[in-house]
Amino acid sequence: MRIAVLGHVRQRIGQPFAGGMESHCWHLATGLQARGHDVVLFASGDSDLGLTLDPVLPVHYEKAFPGAEHRGYAPLIAHIDEGYEAACDRIAGGGFDVVHNNSLHRFPIEPARTARVPTVTSLHVPPYDALRWFVHASAVPGHRLTVTSQRQLNAWWPDGAPPQATVLYNGIDPTLWPFVPQGDGQAVWCGRMTPDKGPHLAAQAARLAGIPLMLFGAIEDPGYWSSEVVPLLDDTIRYGGHIDGTMLPAAIGRASVFVFTPCWDEPFGLVAVEAMACGVPVAAFDMGAAREVIGAGGCFAPMGDVAALAEAITAAAMLPRKAQRARVEALFTHDVWLDGCEALYRDVIADRVDADT
Repeated sequence: MRIAVLGHVRQRIGQPFAGGMESHCWHLATGLQARGHDVVLFASGDSDLGLTLDPVLPVHYEKAFPGAEHRGYAPLIAHIDEGYEAACDRIAGGGFDVVHNNSLHRFPIEPARTARVPTVTSLHVPPYDALRWFVHASAVPGHRLTVTSQRQLNAWWPDGAPPQATVLYNGIDPTLWPFVPQGDGQAVWCGRMTPDKGPHLAAQAARLAGIPLMLFGAIEDPGYWSSEVVPLLDDTIRYGGHIDGTMLPAAIGRASVFVFTPCWDEPFGLVAVEAMACGVPVAAFDMGAAREVIGAGGCFAPMGDVAALAEAITAAAMLPRKAQRARVEALFTHDVWLDGCEALYRDVIADRVDADT
């Protein structure tokens, strides 16, 4: 198939990944390409040049408009709209069999556009007002919508999802996250350094549990980082930087427990799955889809309860490691995920054929 993968443009699509959405989009494009599909990635122009790239914007907009996200900044909105409108027009005229849309933008899901090119849209976030109505109106033949958990499906459609919407768990390549049979007694945390990811709470809980903690990830909110996280750093709570995928599996796999602290309605939790693939048990806030994804291989605490999270860290570090790997291999592999994507592509293309006959 000739497939357009349409990414979001807040961050570049490439390693080291800023977060799960960037990882998802990159692995989707590279995975489909490895399966023999003709793939073009529509993303920011500073994304991975190892892929066939058609820039939506010259550079990701956090670089061009730093700090403007969620502020209703009119020049940024116009800049993004102009880029996606032109990209959607190029996709419509590009001879693509299907577009896999990861953009979280309203233009690609307009029924007039999905009528031109069969579209699969992956929703990576809980519902929010700026997109909710457009998503609901887009559930028409020629368009499939996926979410990453049953929790997220219920949030988007509390009165029942349309037939066009289904759960498709994210997947990872387990060969890139090798199993480690024993941890070194330390805890690890990985993610974006923002309040909604809660690294400061992970640090507080690890200190209370008496377990050293290493933090990894991009410093996305410098003000939060300097005021809430840096004062907690010492010889036992350390920051290991924002490292790429060649180094991160070893850094996570040697730990005895992974600390997962979503402070919002987390739709999935890719970092927890990556840790589980290495055999690392998870201590998590019971928030969003955390329990659905982690299952019996983790210990949970109410969101924001540092004392309970400290107890969960101690308990999780004692859990057997093989069960974590087995859960990932059963539910969250790259191949299972890509098989699901290809099935959706065939279904939505068949919709178009039926509509044309």
